Amino acid sequence: MIIQISSGQGPAECELAVGKLLIALQTEYPEIRIHSSVPGGRICCFKSVQIESGKDLSHLEGSIQWICQSPYRPHHKRKNWYMDLSVAGEAVRKEFDDSLVRFETFRSSGKGGQHVNKVETGVRAIYVPLGLSVESTQARSQHMNKNLALDRLCALIAGMNQKNEAEQIRLTRLEHTRLERGNPVRVYEGLEFQRTV
Repeated sequence: MIIQISSGQGPAECELAVGKLLIALQTEYPEIRIHSSVPGGRICCFKSVQIESGKDLSHLEGSIQWICQSPYRPHHKRKNWYMDLSVAGEAVRKEFDDSLVRFETFRSSGKGGQHVNKVETGVRAIYVPLGLSVESTQARSQHMNKNLALDRLCALIAGMNQKNEAEQIRLTRLEHTRLERGNPVRVYEGLEFQRTV
């Protein structure tokens, strides 16, 4: 499970809160490891951090509040800083397994003279788990067309994986703008970051 902790485009205090929450969660759940992070403008600050855990941490999803006088702006009136904790989905990768490809042959049309009209050199490759199919007819032999069709299937699945990964990155970035200030699932107080709720 991947969890994202975000400062929600908040100021440096929110970025510091993300760093402090990361330490608090690593203490509470020692198996957590950092998957990726976007550093903030100061030391120990993060705009966002993605963490991995073998445990289900979805009960932590929501706003986290930190009540503390700003360590960067001592006379600032604001004392409530918020960050967002959300379950980040992982892009589903389709692994290509050529043993799951079914081949069909057919007579090609086009160049090649009488040879293509008499011999089934055209190949249709169907990747059974996804129902994807491609055809190859440009080579004069069935064997070459099978190889070309396999290459096309592999490229098609790689393209699907890239599209899924790009969509997951877009959704993760969108999460930064969805921070709800209020109704926290957890509350921490002071520079020591002590949990009170």
